[in-house]
Amino acid sequence: MTSFTQPQTRPGALAAKQRRFAYASLAPILIYLAVFSLFPIVWALVLGFFSYTPIRQGSWLLGLGGQNPFVGIDNYIELVTGNGKPAEVFRLAFGNTFIFTALVLPLNLVVTLPLAVMLESINERFKTLFRAIYFLPTISSSVALVIIWSYMYAPGWGLLSQMVKAVGLVPPKTWLQDPTAVYFGVPLAMLCVVVAHVWQDFGYNLVIFVAALQGIPQSLRDAARVDGATPWQEFWLVVVPLLRRTVLLTSVLTVISSLQVFVIFQLLTRGGPQNQTQTMLLSIYENAFRFANNLGLSAAMSMILFMLILVLTVIQFRLLRTEWEY
Repeated sequence: MTSFTQPQTRPGALAAKQRRFAYASLAPILIYLAVFSLFPIVWALVLGFFSYTPIRQGSWLLGLGGQNPFVGIDNYIELVTGNGKPAEVFRLAFGNTFIFTALVLPLNLVVTLPLAVMLESINERFKTLFRAIYFLPTISSSVALVIIWSYMYAPGWGLLSQMVKAVGLVPPKTWLQDPTAVYFGVPLAMLCVVVAHVWQDFGYNLVIFVAALQGIPQSLRDAARVDGATPWQEFWLVVVPLLRRTVLLTSVLTVISSLQVFVIFQLLTRGGPQNQTQTMLLSIYENAFRFANNLGLSAAMSMILFMLILVLTVIQFRLLRTEWEY
């Protein structure tokens, strides 16, 4: 009787097959990232050193050179110290973007963390419903949300004006177009955009906090209660310290998203009134495609925005990092 045995694959050949499979699996995503992520970043970095506009004729690679000359760091010097209108508007936009982010971050955390704790305390059958309701603005179209808030902020007949009148107060003549309306040093138009953005964005952090709260061992809370801790003490002395890594994650994500907000500013205020809501991303867009058509200067702006995001992210990691887990 003849017996058949399964041929054995040598370990070296098996390892080679596994490597080929890994390379074949990773190749599509690596090509995608190289073409649509890495190349645009490198191209923007290069353009920042040229006085480039696509309407002028270049002499070599991708239209660079010739009438699009190499200018070194002149674009960056112009943005920092120049007297031209694009540079002045960009410096104003830099401050506006920083103010917007500084307002959005604490407001987002103040709303999402207590709300996540309350969601965890309600009846189990209603948790999924409320999570879906709060997360709905995050996945909705930004254009649709701007239309909603345009109705809210409509002067005179808008819902917000009607609510202010209902409680016996006098609403502003306009919520988004009055350059003289400033509260605590912040223009009213900027405060309105902050509220609209937080309403759209807080659902994402809410889901993250809910997941983190579910990961906290119940035994730690029970031990705090046995020791006589009140619910408030349990929240501040047990829950919040254990959520430090989650706070770091949500802070980084919130700052990055706030620095890159574009649609809500473009459609709700267009940078007005009098550039009070002009942001870095809006300034980059206007210089590149709307007014000056100066892609070299806009690329330098985008690199400054990139460095700002990098620096703020590193600072947050330094301040909020922790060496322990539960």
